[in-house]
Amino acid sequence: MKGDLQSKQHYEILDGLRGVAAIAVVTFHFMEIVFSDYSKNFIGHGFLAVDFFFCLSGFVIAYAYDSRIGRIGLKEFFTARIIRLHPLVVLGSILGLFGFLWDPFVAPPAGYGFGKVALLFVTSILMIPYPVVAERWFNLFNLNAPSWSLFWEYVANIVYGVVLWKLNRRVLSVLLVIAAVGILYVSHSAGNLMGGWSGGTFWQGGARIAYSFLAGMLVFRYQLIFRNKLGFLGLSVMLLAALMMPYTSFNWLAEALVVIVYFPLLIALGAGAGMHVATKAICNFSGKISYPLYMTHYMVMFAFANYLNQYKPGTTQLTWIIVIGLVVLVGFAWLAMVLYDMPVRKYLTKIRNDS
Repeated sequence: MKGDLQSKQHYEILDGLRGVAAIAVVTFHFMEIVFSDYSKNFIGHGFLAVDFFFCLSGFVIAYAYDSRIGRIGLKEFFTARIIRLHPLVVLGSILGLFGFLWDPFVAPPAGYGFGKVALLFVTSILMIPYPVVAERWFNLFNLNAPSWSLFWEYVANIVYGVVLWKLNRRVLSVLLVIAAVGILYVSHSAGNLMGGWSGGTFWQGGARIAYSFLAGMLVFRYQLIFRNKLGFLGLSVMLLAALMMPYTSFNWLAEALVVIVYFPLLIALGAGAGMHVATKAICNFSGKISYPLYMTHYMVMFAFANYLNQYKPGTTQLTWIIVIGLVVLVGFAWLAMVLYDMPVRKYLTKIRNDS
C-alpha cells in the first residue's frame, strides 16, 4: 500500500500553488481587517483561494485513492485522512483558545465562563460548527475561524469514501453541472462567493466544496492534464491574477466563472507543467507549510483586528506590521510543521501500522 503511493508521480507545482494560495489567504485576512470595503483591497478576492484548495483536494484525493480505496477499505481511508488533517485542527484550536483568553489588546468577551469556553474548545477540536460568539461575527469555529473549510473538507472526504469513488465519470459530470448551478445561485444571490464561514452562510460552504471537489476529481478522472511550459512562476501569476482581479458590477459572475472554469483549468495546467530545477525547492517548502500556515494564523488576525481598532496606526506602520507579520507567520508555520505536525503524524502512523 505504501509502495503504491511512492510509485505515483508527485505534482510538485501543485504543491507550490497550494502554498501561494495559503499565503494569499493570510494576506487577504490582514487586508480585509484594514479595508472593510473589499473593492479597496488589492487582494479583495483572496477568499477564492479556498475554492482553489477544494478543487486541488478533489484532484489529489482522486489521484491518491481512486485506484485503491476499494482494496484498503473505508476504515483505512478515514484513518489516513484524520492522521493527515486533524493534528493541526487540534493545534489551531489550542492557539485559538490562548488568543481568546489572553488577547493582548482586549479582555475576553463578557459572559464566557469556564463551561462556555470549554464548549467552544471541545466543538472546535471535534469539528462541530458552533456559531455563537457575536464578538467574532458568529464564525462556525470561534477559536479558529479557518476550520470552517476543514469542516467541509471532512464532509467531502466522507462523501468520497462512501459513494463518490464508486461513481463513473458520467454520473460525476451530471453532479458537477448541478453543483455549478448551485455556485451560480449562491454567487448571484449573495453578490459574491465568500460565504460558508459563519452560521448565517453555512450552506454556501456546502455549495462551494460540492462544485470544486467534484471538478478536481473530474480533472483527474478525465486526465485533463495539459502539458505546458508555464512553470511554477507563470502559474502563480495566473492564480494571483484571479485573487487580485478588480471589482465590477458583474462581480458575482466573475467569481463564479473563476471557480467553475478557471481554477479547474489551473489544476490541469499545474499537473502538466514542467518543473524548473530552480523552483523545485520553493515548491517543496511552499507546499509543506501551506496547511500549517492556514491552520495556525488566525489567532494573530483576531489580535490584529483588536490592535487596529484600539491604536489606529498609520499606513506606513500598518504596512510594516503586515509584511513582518506575514513573514513571522510563515516561520511559525514551519516550526509547527517540524516540531508538532510531522512528529505527531509519524507517531499516529506508527500506531496505525502496528495495530
